[in-house]
Amino acid sequence: MTKLAHPILVGIIGAAQGLRGEVRVKPFTEDPMGLADYGALYTADGRRFEILDHRFAKTVVVVRFRGVNDRTAAEALKGLELYIDRSSLPDDELEEDEYFHADLEGLEAWDSEGTFWGRISGVLDFGGGDLLELRKEDMKPVVIPFTLAAVPKVDLAAGRILVDPVAAGLIDTGDQGGDEDGEEGEDRSRDGQ
Repeated sequence: MTKLAHPILVGIIGAAQGLRGEVRVKPFTEDPMGLADYGALYTADGRRFEILDHRFAKTVVVVRFRGVNDRTAAEALKGLELYIDRSSLPDDELEEDEYFHADLEGLEAWDSEGTFWGRISGVLDFGGGDLLELRKEDMKPVVIPFTLAAVPKVDLAAGRILVDPVAAGLIDTGDQGGDEDGEEGEDRSRDGQ
């Protein structure tokens, strides 16, 4: 069994598909069929899975793993999360102002006045663009939009982001209007990774 140093969630095994041991996998990769491009996939407890065959089916990828040869074995896998190591992800494919979710988690959030707003504890996506969850000791977590207006700068090397507390909704100004410079909806992260 192999424990990954920096695990990245790439999919969750769902229901069994047919009688030959295939399973449905909900992928979290930008290209659903790219699930097989990373080589072996691992579970949190270190089990290794090798993809023998896969095909796209509506919103899932139907996968056949080595050693899973019947429906009973496939049903036993339901709910398992599949991971790869961060080192398997190529940095050179990212465009400017595009980030893997895993690289954002743990960064500190500061504003230009030197106020600390918390650490990024998660990157959420409910379909309307990415959101950053910030956690600060003894405070409830807050969620801010990951847009250019709310987060004008990401500095991975320094381990921090610069936030605009007004655009991020961290400070209540009483204004109900939207962003006037048109940057509100510009998503900055790499989906699913």
